[in-house]
Amino acid sequence: MTISEDRAVSHIGVMRPWLGQEEADAVVQVLSSGRTVQGPRVGQFEEAFGSAQQAPHAVAVSSGTAALHLALRVAGVQQQDDVVLPSFCPIANADAVGRLGARTVFADVEAGTGNVSRATIEEALTPATRAVIVADQGGMPVDLEPIRDLCDPLGVTVIEDASCGVGSTYQGQPVGAGAELTVWSFDSCEVLTTGEGGMLTTRKEAWAAAARQLRNNTGNDAGFDHRMTDLQAAIGLVQLGRLHEAVAHRREIVASYQLALSRIAGLRFIKDPDYGSSNFQSFWMEVLPSFALPRDELLERLSRDGISAGVGLTAVHRQPAYWDRDTGLADLSVTERLADRLVVLPVYHQLTPGEQSRVLRSVRLAAAGIPVTVRRGKWTGGFRRTDAASA
Repeated sequence: MTISEDRAVSHIGVMRPWLGQEEADAVVQVLSSGRTVQGPRVGQFEEAFGSAQQAPHAVAVSSGTAALHLALRVAGVQQQDDVVLPSFCPIANADAVGRLGARTVFADVEAGTGNVSRATIEEALTPATRAVIVADQGGMPVDLEPIRDLCDPLGVTVIEDASCGVGSTYQGQPVGAGAELTVWSFDSCEVLTTGEGGMLTTRKEAWAAAARQLRNNTGNDAGFDHRMTDLQAAIGLVQLGRLHEAVAHRREIVASYQLALSRIAGLRFIKDPDYGSSNFQSFWMEVLPSFALPRDELLERLSRDGISAGVGLTAVHRQPAYWDRDTGLADLSVTERLADRLVVLPVYHQLTPGEQSRVLRSVRLAAAGIPVTVRRGKWTGGFRRTDAASA
């Protein structure tokens, strides 16, 4: 599509990292030191992050997937053990289980949060379950305490995947504070990013020591090249310093979405649970059958209006690699429903009120059945060129 040259309309992405001069200066300082591999900045980042998350021990690694791999290892997961995890999750989580020769057992999620619950975990537990992975999907905090009440007496380790959860809270504390093992991601789509990177936090000193040993490539089968660099850690320290500002602004953006979408029939959107608050790493809505368009047609409509939107997470048990690898018998109907109906709307720090208005206008016009048309180089369906900044 083209638009008139006197007023260019930018493409709106679904996510964008908030990076600036402070991060650039921090990287330059590390480069000037001549030491860019794992060094003092990594140690400083570990200490600062662990303190912020109320975790006694923090181990920085190369990615969130690496953190999960090490968490499963230090928890003692071995071949032929069962690991329960949501099918509504990144496929990398299931791959981390398979990498150890353990068996994936998929659990369903609750429709309101997209997270597993005590009830869905209990349905999926097997006599061979060694660990359970619970996730703060899209930054929405998981209700951890009831799950630990179920699993702890059985000797089943609960690993909280807080990859998307930094800045979210659970029962008045940072997510992960009540977990024995928590893993974090700092890739470019997260609220706190180091470009790529991750962290493992734990309350057990022995587990932290084991993870530190395993993250290094020691030249034998016991070690892995899972180290974070000082360049990444320097960025992380800057990002951590303005985490509260980042989360507060995202929550303002989401509050505007929630208010506007509450007036549109056929949509159900995510909101904070009673027991915590989300950083809204992503903001999703469910396109109900009563909406004017099916989910995929709404996505196409947004795309034609110059707006990127996501589908959220896929159902891992539907992926070809896992068609015959779910060793459990749990019902996964909610997972399939959400995978088929969710739309993730743009949320990032630099999103302007005018851009958010464009997103909402596109959704409203779709709900009203008004088609997108392009004429004489101007968008005439998605929004009026003269009032793109109005709500």
